[in-house]
Amino acid sequence: MPHATADDGVKLYYEETGSGTPVIFVHEYADDLYGWEAQLRHFGQRYRAIAYNARGYPPSDVPADPALYSQARAADDIAAVLGHLGIAKAHVVGLSMGGFATLHFGFRHAAKALSLTVGGCGYGAEPAQREKFRGEADAIVGTIREKGMAAFAERYAYGPTRVQFENKDPRGFAAFKEAFAAHDPVGAANTQLGVQRERPSLYDLVDEMRALTVPTLVLTGDEDWPCLLPGVLMKQTIPGAALAVMPNCGHGINREDPDGFNRIVSDFIVQVDCGRWPMRDPRSMAASITGMK
Repeated sequence: MPHATADDGVKLYYEETGSGTPVIFVHEYADDLYGWEAQLRHFGQRYRAIAYNARGYPPSDVPADPALYSQARAADDIAAVLGHLGIAKAHVVGLSMGGFATLHFGFRHAAKALSLTVGGCGYGAEPAQREKFRGEADAIVGTIREKGMAAFAERYAYGPTRVQFENKDPRGFAAFKEAFAAHDPVGAANTQLGVQRERPSLYDLVDEMRALTVPTLVLTGDEDWPCLLPGVLMKQTIPGAALAVMPNCGHGINREDPDGFNRIVSDFIVQVDCGRWPMRDPRSMAASITGMK
């Protein structure tokens, strides 16, 4: 099995297909690299498409120490996979937990990013939701440890931004839930404790976002409620960011509407590769509503 080795010795399993400009996919908490199958097949026809399992997700290593899981490590693990493959720069596409990792990869490794697609990013970011999110992370860990992954997945899969997937694609949703229930409980709990619960709020990263010059696509479903306002914040703050909202979609947009997701991300990457992705015109941020005052 192919593995890359992170700076701290943790081994990360990856798969790749195709050739050309590299595109690497970074999965969400409730998924793994196989959630990107529709993207690997689509982008693998035109690009070198890569996906990997985060630490805590077998066959990647599952460190027993929660201190080996963090937002910074999640970003650096992307760089570790790229370095192992001898890739100097890549388009980075992430969803949810992977979207946060992608954004932080831009902060920490901007020179290695051709572009950033920050999908489904915002859970717990709003100041009024911060402590509620941290409390729910603690509840998740308690449920995993007391009742196991199957019981946890049975509840988590039906969250308010997941039911859209079930309604739209019952067969795909069932496969997603079954795979999620089989995740490693130690990795799932430690990821919640070290990455999810402790990551900084986007609202505390405004200076870092203002300094980010990598072409960025912020992408979310219009019923992914925790991500809508943080998406606007990223659009307003990152100078080279665009915001795309997918209609009648929840959180898992890469699985829920793979054709729509692939189309939007493909168009973005093509514009970046052609040198046509713009930085924002400062005149568009004037305080005036109409330009008359």
